[in-house]
Amino acid sequence: MNLNDKIYIAGHRGMVGSAIERQLRKKGFQNIVTRTSSALDLRNQAAVNEFFAAEQPAYVFLAAAKVGGIYANNTYRAEFLYDNLVMETNIIHAAYQNEVQKLLFLGSSCIYPKAAPQPLKEEYLLTAPLEPTNEPYAIAKIAGIKLCEAYRDQYGCNFISVMPTNLYGIGDNYHPQNSHVLPALIRRFHEAKERGDNEVVVWGTGTPKREFLYADDLADACLFLMEQYNDKSLVNIGTGEDLSIAELAQLVKEAVGFDGSIVFDATKPDGTLRKLLDVSKLHSMGWKHNIELKEGIAMAYADFLKKEIQVEKV
Repeated sequence: MNLNDKIYIAGHRGMVGSAIERQLRKKGFQNIVTRTSSALDLRNQAAVNEFFAAEQPAYVFLAAAKVGGIYANNTYRAEFLYDNLVMETNIIHAAYQNEVQKLLFLGSSCIYPKAAPQPLKEEYLLTAPLEPTNEPYAIAKIAGIKLCEAYRDQYGCNFISVMPTNLYGIGDNYHPQNSHVLPALIRRFHEAKERGDNEVVVWGTGTPKREFLYADDLADACLFLMEQYNDKSLVNIGTGEDLSIAELAQLVKEAVGFDGSIVFDATKPDGTLRKLLDVSKLHSMGWKHNIELKEGIAMAYADFLKKEIQVEKV
């Protein structure tokens, strides 16, 4: 990419999209096109087509998605499937029609089978059934990957797909029910500390293992791949390291400064027992994450506190 190339970030207000915008501006890219969801409904095909025809972006980062944790995925199954399918279909097709030079599609590690061997290699896609609680979201993301492959095969489009692991960082969603596990824990421990509670209840047994990547590291990897990678096969993006939910809860407890105990509610679902990405492909290209989990949680909590202050002011 040249510094003056026009770049469209779909989903620039989300945690991933905003991190990509920060990284682009940090590296000197200024010709960045964005639209809020109120200005451009990505589920509206005509509106998306008009936007691409008018703006003619050279590069597209497709980070727009309807996302959430186990509760949200399992509760709003139709919305997670429909909204994500329609958004990615509209953008990918418009990118083809308007001769976008390159598009990067962001998937999710939930695309891999529930019982796939660990760590998760890129070739495990579609080899076995998915985790039932987030199957609609996973199917939508798999469809996006296959769309990119199909447009490459039929039309020669340079569309690539990347699969990030569990993400957290600046601009995360801290909704009490619809957030992912790490931001949910940050909020839960913070509120327990503010109330002076003696304990914090964490969903599940605490035994499942998860991998976490700071959003700005993901953005850095996306820019790296946009400039360096042009193949059909998808690429995992992660740290290659995981820890149990119990260990994660302990790290969040320490970062927040909560003095009480941690209690696990085994009546709540655990989800997939382990999700660790095999990132050897990305490492072999020369990219590795920079921000370790303990440091990242401290930065995420600082961002959460800023949001809390802003809410109080309003």
